[in-house]
Amino acid sequence: MPKKSTQPKEPVDWLQYENQAYEEGYRIVCGVDEAGRGPLAGPVFAAAVVLRPGQLIEGANDSKKLSEKKREALFDIICAEAVDYCIASVDEKTIDEINILQATYLAMTKAVEGLKIPPELCLIDGNRVPPQIVPPCRAIVKGDANSMSIACASILAKVSRDRFLYVLDKQYPQYQFAKHKGYGTQLHIDMLRQYGASPVHRRSFLKKIEGIPPYQGDMA
Repeated sequence: MPKKSTQPKEPVDWLQYENQAYEEGYRIVCGVDEAGRGPLAGPVFAAAVVLRPGQLIEGANDSKKLSEKKREALFDIICAEAVDYCIASVDEKTIDEINILQATYLAMTKAVEGLKIPPELCLIDGNRVPPQIVPPCRAIVKGDANSMSIACASILAKVSRDRFLYVLDKQYPQYQFAKHKGYGTQLHIDMLRQYGASPVHRRSFLKKIEGIPPYQGDMA
């Protein structure tokens, strides 16, 4: 077997995309990311974050790589230190009506439009950009692990969604949202088969899951 490389990984240049934008003449650059495209229940969230040129938030990274405790701590730091930020969401009913991709685009657009300081360029995590966003956009694959402003947006979106799922957990305790955050775990599917879909479940996401009875009303 070939030996694993012992060479240390190159450190991430967290400001490479922001600095490139500043060199091109853009003055206000925001990072945009979403959370909650895959779950079976609840809204999809998005956040937009504007940082000062050269600003780093120590410890910020792709939200999926951080513990919940670390994300919560960074959430408050980002909100306090960012030049501007906005968090937006699109509910499960709209997701069912327009599909999850369009709902994600809508949430991202709402986040950008909600900024107090209009950005001149938006850095979007992923390989596509929402066509509704007015300022110029750049899609950055794995942007949440390579761009400081996108990483900060990913944390705000993820923490906001998790907090909302804790609220849903209190409203519908039988589904145990606090444990699975709405994702399609075996526990979640078992609860769906036992209780049926709740008002906050995405009906379009449940079509391929067998054995889910009609919702029988609020059993909280």
